[in-house]
Amino acid sequence: MIQTLHHSDDEFGSITVLDDGECRILAFAPNDEQSRCLKATPHVLQYEYTQAMLLVLLFCQPKRVLILGLGGGSLVTALHRHIPGIHITAVELRATVIELAHRYFQMPRSKRLQIIQQDADDFLNSNELRKVDVVFADLYHGDGVDQVQLRTDFIARCADALKEDGWLVLNCWTEHREDPLLRDALRLHFADIRTVLTGSKNWVILAGKVPDFQTTRSLKDTAERLTASLGFPLMRSLMRSRALGE
Repeated sequence: MIQTLHHSDDEFGSITVLDDGECRILAFAPNDEQSRCLKATPHVLQYEYTQAMLLVLLFCQPKRVLILGLGGGSLVTALHRHIPGIHITAVELRATVIELAHRYFQMPRSKRLQIIQQDADDFLNSNELRKVDVVFADLYHGDGVDQVQLRTDFIARCADALKEDGWLVLNCWTEHREDPLLRDALRLHFADIRTVLTGSKNWVILAGKVPDFQTTRSLKDTAERLTASLGFPLMRSLMRSRALGE
């Protein structure tokens, strides 16, 4: 029996929270899932695409990250739990989404976590941004990917927000693989670009400013080690990863 815990509308559309007994689900449209949280272990990511986004942990050990687009706060909760001392800034457009992430999805309250209600594009235009190790961009609404995160200027500002050896992690859809402007923007700002096409047809991009020369064996060893603490198999996403263009 699925129970509706919350339903409201704001200027951007509807917001619904459902409970199926084991999980809390955030939806922005009918038959849509924006976030899913296992109530017993909220820090264990439930979607293959969010799991793929954490492949970035094979390439860096972030101390400071920026998350654009909050949803139910699953990435926030996972990173806060698994990386001691990490500082997280998350930017979310909708005030109700922030409130619900705390109320229903067990997103932590912490001195290491800063939640900002603002348009992500406007936030990136700020002149007072502190450089981060990783930018996670997952800007979605009821109709799909927010087109802003496919723009060349958005990619450029994400690159500017990163440290010299930083990484951008971008969640897109399979049809965006053929977007020449997105590909060109990524190649202009990043030296190491890897992609993961998930079973749900999300296309996750991991783009590093500096090339990573770890061997496949080394990456597999790290994936196996992290799997135990993260609670899901990173190896599946690693085996699906390809260099951009392959």
